[in-house]
Amino acid sequence: MNHTIRAHHGRPFEIGGDMTELDAVPAILCGDTTDRIFVGGTWRTGGGDVIESVDPATGRVFATLHAATPADVDVAVQAGLRAVHEGGWAARMPHERAAVLHRIGDLVDANAERIAILQTTDTGKTLSETRALARSAAGTFRYMAAAAETMEDAVTPSRGPYLTLATHEPMGVVGAITPWNSPIASDAQKIAPALAAGNAVVAKPPVWAPWVTLLLARLCEEAGLPAGLLSVLPGPGRTVGDALVRHPDVAKISFTGGTTTGRALAHAAADKIMPITLELGGKSPTIVFDDADVEQALAGVLYGIFSSSGQSCIAGSRVFVQRDVYGAFVEELVSRARSLRVGPGTDPRTQVAPMVARAHRDGVAAMVEDARAAGATVLCGGRIPEGEQFEAGAYYEPTILAGVDNSADICQQEVFGPVAVVLPFDDEDDLVAQANHSVFGLACGIWTSDYRRAWRIAKAVRAGTVWINTYKQFSISTPFSGLEESGLGTEKGRDGIRSYMNQKSIYVDLAGDPLPWAGGDATQEGQP
Repeated sequence: MNHTIRAHHGRPFEIGGDMTELDAVPAILCGDTTDRIFVGGTWRTGGGDVIESVDPATGRVFATLHAATPADVDVAVQAGLRAVHEGGWAARMPHERAAVLHRIGDLVDANAERIAILQTTDTGKTLSETRALARSAAGTFRYMAAAAETMEDAVTPSRGPYLTLATHEPMGVVGAITPWNSPIASDAQKIAPALAAGNAVVAKPPVWAPWVTLLLARLCEEAGLPAGLLSVLPGPGRTVGDALVRHPDVAKISFTGGTTTGRALAHAAADKIMPITLELGGKSPTIVFDDADVEQALAGVLYGIFSSSGQSCIAGSRVFVQRDVYGAFVEELVSRARSLRVGPGTDPRTQVAPMVARAHRDGVAAMVEDARAAGATVLCGGRIPEGEQFEAGAYYEPTILAGVDNSADICQQEVFGPVAVVLPFDDEDDLVAQANHSVFGLACGIWTSDYRRAWRIAKAVRAGTVWINTYKQFSISTPFSGLEESGLGTEKGRDGIRSYMNQKSIYVDLAGDPLPWAGGDATQEGQP
């Protein structure tokens, strides 16, 4: 495999021959920033413990990094405040901020292969997926730039002799805490709208996958983003994340990750009376009716759970199949799952790559063993693949379980791995009751040729996103949110920018007369 990547400062370098993607990581990171975090516009060594980054495909440590500390958080927040107010970012016209975001999007596009290789090395994902995530991130910056430039405030209907306006203003400094399963796309979905709205952003990438966010900071710097508007502080959530959410000058937190952590962050935000956006876990149902296009449904179910090695909050991990076709459909689903190619993300033939870390893989395996002990039947997978090429990595076979009901732990708890449970249903009422029997409400997939039925089920199932005869398709222009323990607030779309702004109402007198009350008429106190 040969790749030509353009490094930050100069001529391109080529990955090929005896040079692997792993060997090229220092060059991708621009050498001088391989042990640097980005604090208030300055690259410097973090004051925290050393983070070891491990390639999930090989188990090899490919880089080390000193984590940030609470002191770094304070420096970053103060630099952000200066950049927003004294530096004038908040006062810039929307089209001026948009111009910077467009340049960032262009640089992300130009460096897409570089980003993809780094993210594959860091997370284990396939190159085809990390390339798509890089393109998605570039599109997010461009969309948010266009949305900011064209967004309108409102002149509201007046109830008296005055002009009334509803306007929106930047919050100041916001915190963005991103997950390891799709760093560059999640980074863009938080950083781009926050910057477009006129804020500074302190980003805390995950300990398991910090490098792409640091590379994004380098590209933002190259695009001309003023110093201080973006800081990237890798480190543990219990120290860096906690310091960020509790900092008195942080005006909002946007978090994507586990429900337990999200709940703790929500408590901290409540203590500050601070807005928070939470995109949390899921246990999403994907539903196959007896009139579904079988080929379309099989492909969609396999993609919905086994792409990204199941490490997706929206993974279709509960597969409900109408009883009349349950046997034949599950038999074919299992056959095709067994044929999926497991391997390193750098192999273009790979469909199921390693998970992010062996510790995470072992947790997934333990959940499968618990389900087996509780009576589940393992129809396929349920083990670490055999062979020398898999021994050092974080691999796990695509797994399908059966023989349990929807109340079982394996059907109620998020696994976050390549594990699906197949469940039969009899009719629509039975299906909706089972699908909604969950603390989560993130996504749902429906496979049927009857669009009236699809519409009924889409309306009846509690989920923030519903796909009909497709799955895991996204548009940055379409809002994304979760219900119940799957989250709080909205990301993406034009509302994604508004979520990083404070709304303000302005009244302008048009009459020119003193208020009657001041002249002694206490009956005139304004209109409701």
